[in-house]
Amino acid sequence: RFVDELTERLALNLRVYRARETPAWQEARHGRLWEQGTAGLDRYHHLNKIEPLQRAFAELRAGTWLSGLRRSQSRSRAAVPFVELRDGRYKVHPLADWTDRDVGRYLAAHALPYHPLWERGYVSIGDWHSTRSLADAGSVEQARFSGLKRECGIHGLDG
Repeated sequence: RFVDELTERLALNLRVYRARETPAWQEARHGRLWEQGTAGLDRYHHLNKIEPLQRAFAELRAGTWLSGLRRSQSRSRAAVPFVELRDGRYKVHPLADWTDRDVGRYLAAHALPYHPLWERGYVSIGDWHSTRSLADAGSVEQARFSGLKRECGIHGLDG
C-alpha cells in the first residue's frame, strides 16, 4: 500500500519485477527457504531479488542504477562508495554519507512520509518472514535474516 500511495502521490512511472514463480509455488517446490540457513536464504534471494533485478537490467537496458545504501546503516555498508562500476553498469549511492537524521530532515523538508513500519520499530524493511523490529532483534544487524546475514545479495551483485 505504501508503494501505491507514493507512486500515485509522486506520479512515478514504476516497472515492477517479481520472481518468475509465485511464493506458493516456491514453497511447494523448495520448502521455506528462509528457514534453511544461509544456503536457503541465498537461494531465496536469488529467486526473489537477484534474478528479477538482472532481468530488469536486461529488459530496460539499464546502464546505471541508483541505490539508497548508506554507510551509517551497518558495518557491511560502512565503506560504500558514491559511485562504482559493476559488470559494465554504474551503481550510484547518492545518500552514502547520509545519517538517519539527514534522512529525517529531508523527509520533513519535502513533506514525505516515513515508511509506516518505522513507527512500529522496524529500522530495516525486508520480507515479512525475515524482518524483525529493533526491539525484537536487539540490534540493527539482527533485524534481518535472523542475523545470519545482512545483505540479500543484490548489492554485491556482479551482473
